[in-house]
Order: sequence, then structure tokens, then C-alpha cells
Amino acid sequence: MLLLTSQLVAPAALAQVTGSGGVSTTNPPAGQVTTPNGSGDSQTTPQTLSPDTTTNQAGIDQDVEISAPGAGDVNEDIVVIGRNIPNIVRSTPQVVSVLSTEDIARTGEGDIAGALTRVTGLSVVGNGFVFVRGLGDRYSSALLNGSPLPSPEPLRRVVPLDIFPTNLVASALVQKSYSANYPGEFGGGAINLTTRAVPEESFIQVGGSVAFDTYTTSQLGYVYDGGSADVFGYDDGTRTVPGFIKEAGINNVGLSSAQAASLRNAETTLLQENNDLPANWGGDISMGTSFDAGGDTRIGVIAGGGISNSWRTRQAIQQVANSADGNLASDFTAVTTDNRILVNGLFGLGAEVGDHRFRLTNVYIHDTLKQGILSAGDLDNLGIPGPFAPLPTYIEQYTNWFERQLFTSQFVGELDFDALQVDFRGAYANTKRKAPYERAFRYEYTTANGINDYINTLGGTTQTASVAFSDLNEDLWSGAVDFSYEFNFDRPVTLSAGYAYSDAQREASRYVFRYVGPNNATLNNTVGQLRPDYLLSQATIGYYGINLQNISGSGANAAPAYDASLETHAGYAQLEAEAFDGVRATIGVRYEDATETVGLIRADGRVPGTNLANNYFLPASTITWNFAEDMQIRLHASKTIARPQFRELAPQIYLDFDSNRQFFGNPNLTDSELYNLEARYEWFFGRNERLTAAGFFKRIENPIETIAQIAPGSSTLLTGFSNAPEARLWGGEIEAQKYFPLDTLGSLFTGTRLLLVANYTYTQSNLQIGEQLVSSPIFGAPDVSASQIFQDGAPLIGQSDHLVNGQIGLENEETKSQATLLINYASDRVTSRGPVFDGLRLPDIVERPGLRFDLVYRQGISFGDDQQVELKVEARNLTRTRYQEFQNFPNDVRVDTNTYDLGRVITFGISTRF
Repeated sequence: MLLLTSQLVAPAALAQVTGSGGVSTTNPPAGQVTTPNGSGDSQTTPQTLSPDTTTNQAGIDQDVEISAPGAGDVNEDIVVIGRNIPNIVRSTPQVVSVLSTEDIARTGEGDIAGALTRVTGLSVVGNGFVFVRGLGDRYSSALLNGSPLPSPEPLRRVVPLDIFPTNLVASALVQKSYSANYPGEFGGGAINLTTRAVPEESFIQVGGSVAFDTYTTSQLGYVYDGGSADVFGYDDGTRTVPGFIKEAGINNVGLSSAQAASLRNAETTLLQENNDLPANWGGDISMGTSFDAGGDTRIGVIAGGGISNSWRTRQAIQQVANSADGNLASDFTAVTTDNRILVNGLFGLGAEVGDHRFRLTNVYIHDTLKQGILSAGDLDNLGIPGPFAPLPTYIEQYTNWFERQLFTSQFVGELDFDALQVDFRGAYANTKRKAPYERAFRYEYTTANGINDYINTLGGTTQTASVAFSDLNEDLWSGAVDFSYEFNFDRPVTLSAGYAYSDAQREASRYVFRYVGPNNATLNNTVGQLRPDYLLSQATIGYYGINLQNISGSGANAAPAYDASLETHAGYAQLEAEAFDGVRATIGVRYEDATETVGLIRADGRVPGTNLANNYFLPASTITWNFAEDMQIRLHASKTIARPQFRELAPQIYLDFDSNRQFFGNPNLTDSELYNLEARYEWFFGRNERLTAAGFFKRIENPIETIAQIAPGSSTLLTGFSNAPEARLWGGEIEAQKYFPLDTLGSLFTGTRLLLVANYTYTQSNLQIGEQLVSSPIFGAPDVSASQIFQDGAPLIGQSDHLVNGQIGLENEETKSQATLLINYASDRVTSRGPVFDGLRLPDIVERPGLRFDLVYRQGISFGDDQQVELKVEARNLTRTRYQEFQNFPNDVRVDTNTYDLGRVITFGISTRF
């Protein structure tokens, strides 16, 4: 009897898992912030170094810290203190949304990606990638304190924001209208995260939490041993990759039996049942202080760190259709257990020397996913039950370890010479992704010779065993200097200019080996019944002469390794002036010159793959008319770009285990160019109260879209990339925020106020497709007509027609309590173009995010004047909305590409600050 785990595993076990008018953007004198006064002039308000506030009394008084690149607001900590300061959203010359420390706390989210889903027009697709107004992460940029970041993800150049815990982030600014002081890769917007700043007063804060997932905690999951330090997200050496792996991978040669036997086996292979998965837990600590260093110099220090360990099990239906009527080429049920461990750290130094400010920030994030997958199903049965029904024909097992790491060190200086402001910044960032010992097995049911069991004889394509080793390293150096000068004319006029440089260098490899018998001979059926760790034991490998065949560079997998670089030089000039009373204009242009290369590393050396060398002039203009004391209208026009991401250019197979899809790059992709228009009305009728409405339009030349393919005789989705000729996107959004005092309802509600927040975004997009020739998503194939792989009028990938967010909150400053109901809805969105099979284009693959309700309760408790304790309870996904990704075929036939249930998550947390 086959033992796939340490216990008997029958396919039935799979079913057991249930489980502004006048506003100056020049840098104000130190200790001041410039804000509009509603009369077309500007005024300065006293300001002090921001205290580090992670909680404040029910959000009544907030400190908002914002850093943004470019003169006028480069890495300047804008601190808004007091009740008479106008909303920062109003005072900036561009269209922005801001999440302050208190806004982030109100959402209760553990990472910044989750918090950003509450912002108008934003949604999160996949693992932490933010879409702005229906445009994917490729059309946006993510910055940390104004500096760019590399990505640890093979498929992305933009860093996934779910790796940033909210305990590291003081605020997040989303700028939706382009200005010349931002990088030119700005289609949907720029997301700038500001880390916690040096405090004015000393503090220590400690917190911890425990969470229970109704679908996962104390339920069945599939796990494997790994190493002794796995609980902390670090490998103890168990998964160390031998040197001969890289040598064999590059030279496209196999490995001997002795080398195959020397690889770690049972620790990375033996999948086991765990019928009582643990609860999620986390903890963090932070501290800071500041002191006078003599004269007019003040020094501050801040440090912090945290760790979280979470579990999630999901039972997914994963189907692949290969006919116009939805007949199935593959039909599997997969149970996946993810154990995610996130470790983070922050260390910062700050100094004020007279009117000048300096800041050194170091951030470390280590994100590990330990994954076990057991799936069962059938292949090529045209939708009918397999020959051994109700038993599935095949059982597959996967064990994975994905280790991502980000480190960045940044230095910022802000020099204040009265009318002249000089800001400079330099940063180094490094990301890594290591995935050693990606093991995969497929067993097939047989009745031959009276066996009636699952076997793996290492033969053909239906009984296989393989191991893969992936590695990615990326370094990013960046620097910038910005100047701004305020002229003393009758009306305020500010001229800004600057230069920015960045250089990203990536090296990535994926070496895949398949276990085979001597001379590709198969094992006998009796040996094939062995469970995976016995099948690949040293004794079995040695006795039967099993070796490893290198399949890294075979077939479509053209490049087992690649290197890539993107070097950018940019300069800009920007003028901000009050043209008339209450009418202010910000006009600028940016010049960017960039060279992007991808080289393929093969046995015969490095082969040039892609060399994109382009330069652009990118103009931007925003006009703001402050036609009433509390109302204004903005008009915006700009041109921006989006470059292909490294992985999209590299012809190398990458398997995404979350979606169970293979991705393959296209070295013939080109840059996308975007033309943006926006009109916006804003009414600020009270402190932190507003009503805004906007309409926007974008025309995109050469947008990059994902294309799924199914090769003849295959049941595997292979997703590639191609430039569509043109796309258009338009829509509108509306947002309202209002507080209502409830004191009139009686003594029970004394000091309590009701918060209502709602925003809605409507977006439409369509591809403009004709008979133009476009690059084929199949590597090496000739160009094809756009109409063969795209559908005219189809929406852009990832765009939802409707996005709705709502918050209903009760806050009381006196009792230090806050309760918030959070509502989120996103309508269906395309995640991949319909697969092309034998010349036939099938329906698009669609995701249905649906409606979600979350509830967050926070209660503050004071112990004397120095110690504050906060208790927090969160209830997530109260609707138990499941994840759905599917295709709709004629006659109401639905094919579930990747669909699974999600549980409710209840979290209890406590933190203390003194």
C-alpha cells in the first residue's frame, strides 16, 4: 500500500479539510509647515519634530507624517498638529490619499497592503500587489521614504507590499496624479511609505497577538519536517544547495547516482498529516529617544523589530479546459498548507542641526513561506470520471520553501537656506529569494499485476519525481538631489529642479532535475509503490542506479539562468505659481533616459536577450482653482511610461504554486506609454471631513498583457506576455468622510462620535485591437496578428468595474475606545487572457473577489501618566467569502481554475507603551 505521508493517505482525506488654492510646495523654514488659508495666500504654522504615535485617543488628534520625492516635498516630514490645520489632502498640489498612523491602526491590518485596500480606487491582487484605478502594479511604483525598492519576486519588479508590517510604517501616501518630481513609471500612481520617525520623547512599546482561522486552526493540514529553525523562518543548513547543482545547471548536464543520493531527502520530502494545526501568533517591540547634543543640534534614535508566524490551509479545485465547450483536460483537488513566518527590523538615526535635518534609516524584512501540497485528480478525461472512479487516477505531492528578504539603508538630508531648499538622498537596497529543494512527485493508480495501488516508476510523464533549486538576488543603488527656490514676487512663485539616478542589477536562476533510472529505464511496480522518501532513499538510488536528468534548459525552458539590469538617469524642472487669486498651477517636465537589459546564461555562455534603450520627455500639469473657502477644483494632464519587468523578458519557466500556473517571459516586449487626464472636485467642510469626486481617462500605447497557452497534448497552463496595440481606461470615483457627535443620545454616548467613510470607484477599460502584428507570447515564434491572441474590447488584466469601501466607526476619546466595521467589495476582474489551444481562444480567466466584512475593536487603558495599554480584537472575513477564479463557457459550463474556501480569522492583541 502506498504511503505518501507518515500515515495512510487516501484521496478521501482531501475532503476532510474544511476548513487648494494658494498652497506653496516649497520647503518651509525648519519647524514650520506651509498650508493654505483659503484666501489665495499661504501661511506658516508652528511645527515641532513629530512624536512617534502609534495610538492616540480614538483618532481625535492625529500626527501625520508624509515623505515624498522631489523638491518641495522630498523626504520632508510634514507634521500636522492641532485642530486648525487644513487637511493634508487639500494642501498638496496633486491628487493624493493619505493613510496616517491612526488610519492604519483603525483598519487593524497587519500589513500595509491590506490597509491600502481601504483607499479610494485601490485594490490588492495576488500576494500584496496593489492596483490603482484598475491598473496593475506594473503601472505603479512603490517607494520607501522617497527611494525606490527592488522586488524579491521573480515575476515582479515592484515590491509586494504585504511584506511591510504596519508596525514599521508611520504613514502611506498614494499620489494618483503625476508630477515631474516622481519617477516616470507612473501610470496608476505612486505609493510612498514613510517609516516611523525619531520621536521627540523617549518611549518603549511592546505588543503581541494570537489569531485563530476557522478553516485552518486545529484542522487538518499537510506539513513536512524541514530544519530545526523553520519556526523562525530561517534554514539551519538542511537546505544548503551543493555546489555541483549550479555547475550542472549552467552546463546543462545531469547528476550521477552518488550526487543524487547526497541530496537531503526525508527532511524535504516526507509530507505528513497534522490534524491540529497551531494558531497564528506574533510579537513586536519598538523604542526610541532623542536628546540635545549641544548648541542647536538634537539627535534621535529609533529601533524596532517583530516576528509573526501564521498558518493557512485551503482546498482548491484546479481545472484546465481545452475545448470550446469546457471539456476538462485536467481536474484536480489540491490541499495546500502554508506556514508563513515574517521577521522585520528597523533602526533609524535622526539629527536636527539648526535649520537642517538629516536622517539615516535601515529596514530589514525576512519573509518565509513553508508549503506542503497534496492533490488528486484526473487528466485528459474530457470531463468524464477517470477509469478508477471514485478513486482519482493521479496523486501529486509538492514540498516548497520560499525565502524572501529585503534590506535597505537610506540617508536623507534636508538643507534650509531660507528661500533656497536643497534636499538630497541616497539609498542601497538588496532583495533575495531562495527556493531550494522544490520537490514534486506524481503517482498513478494501476491495477496491473493485481497491485491496485498508486505507483511511481519514474517513467514517462505520468509517474515522475523532480527537484528544483531557484535563486534570485537584486541590488539597487539610487540617489537624487533636488533644489527649490521661492521668489518674492507679488504672488508666490517656486522653481524646482532635480536629478535622480538608479541602477538595478538582478541575477536569477532556476535549475530543474528529474529522477530517472539508468538509461531512462523505469523502476518495477513493486519499488514504485514506495512512499517518496523511501523511493529516493540512498539505498534505493544506489541499488537501482537512479540519477538526475537536467531539464533546466530543455524544450521551452530556454534559459536556466539570466541576469538583468535597469539603469536610469532623470532630470526635471517644475514651476509652481499662483497665476490669479485662488488659481494655482504646477507645471513641469521630466526627462528620463533608461537602458534595460536581460541576458540569458546558458552552457555556451551569456546570450544577449533584450536591450531596451529609450528616453522620454514626460510633461505634467495640475491647475487648482480654490473658488470657495472650503472648495476647490483640480485639472490634471500628463504623460507617463511603464517598462517591462525583468521576469517578463526572461524566457524561463517559473511555476506559481498559488495559481498552479507556469509563466514564461517574452524578450520582445516594449515600453508602454500612458496619456493621463483627470478632473476633480473637493469639498472640505470640516476637520478630517470631506467630499471628493473625480473623473479620469487614460490612453495606453502597447500595454503588456498576460496570455495563457495550452500546448497540444498538454494539460498545463503556460502563461506568457505580449504587448497589445492600445488600451483605454476611464472612470470616476467619489469619497465622503463625516463625523457625527452622539452626545445628544444620552449619557451613555457622552464623548462618542460616529465616523462614516465611504468611497466608490467605477472603472471601464478596453483593448483596441485590429490586425496589427504583435510579438508572440511563445518564445521563438514569429509575430502574430493581435486579433489572434487579444479580443477587441476586452478589459485590462486586473481591472474591476466596481470598487466599494466603507467604514462605520464609533470612537470615544474619554473612554479611549474605538470600534470599526470595515466593508470591502470588488467586482469580477480578468486575471489572465483566455488560453489559446490549437488555434482556439478560450474564455478569459476571471477572479471574483466579492464582498467582505471585517470588524476591529480597540480599547485603551491608562496606568498613571506614563503607561498606556491597548487591547485589540479583530474579526476578518465575517462573510467567509471564498476565493474564486474561473472561466465561463457556453451552456452555463463553469471551469474552476483555482477556487477554494476561506475561513474567518479572529485575532486578539495587546500592546503597552511607556
